[in-house]
Amino acid sequence: MSDPLLTVPRRFCGPPSSGNGGWSAGALAAHVDAPVVAVSLFAPPPLDTPMPIRVEDDARVASHGDAPVLRAEPAAGDLTVVTWVPPAEARAAEASYAGLTSHPFPTCFSCGTARDDGLRIFPGRVADQEGCARVAATWTPDASVADVLPATTWAALDCVGGWAGDLEERLMVLARMTARVERLPEVGAEHVVVGLGRLTSGRKTFTASALYDADGDLLGSAEHLWIAVDPAAFG
Repeated sequence: MSDPLLTVPRRFCGPPSSGNGGWSAGALAAHVDAPVVAVSLFAPPPLDTPMPIRVEDDARVASHGDAPVLRAEPAAGDLTVVTWVPPAEARAAEASYAGLTSHPFPTCFSCGTARDDGLRIFPGRVADQEGCARVAATWTPDASVADVLPATTWAALDCVGGWAGDLEERLMVLARMTARVERLPEVGAEHVVVGLGRLTSGRKTFTASALYDADGDLLGSAEHLWIAVDPAAFG
């Protein structure tokens, strides 16, 4: 039997020529049977390109050519809890979204300002959490993502973390994302996405995020590792 394949359709890009990190990670995480899954990204996921998924014990590795692109594996431990923000407060915060002024990847499926067919999650600053920067936005999944809701939920939990970090100050890409999805969001219903900046050390930035329904019930949470990169590498 041939290996299963992972394909990231062009719609789910981050930068114009590669997959959104969260969506790509979530698509591979669906092949791991564990409540918490960690996905490492070793290279920009190619678009519209079938990548064989290889089994390595409990892990799954998607490769392009001879090189691994993503590795998903079970993870242990609790994730950072980012506290809820009421929908009205999150909606108001969107006006201060830094990406409206300057966006490194306006084509991004999750947070891009140039996408009418993206999630258009535009997180703005809200009150800090224990001295750490916090951002929030609303998100209403539409019918166009109903068939890919697990991966799209990871995408919703992705970029909000970057904007809580220092994405507006330096270019970063997702290197690792660990997530737990308790319950998938409801298509057509308003949700709240919240991000938390945790720590920056050298080229590394650590953040967290959470997805809530409008009543404050936690649907999913994530932690991220971002790596600062040379803007020239992305044109």
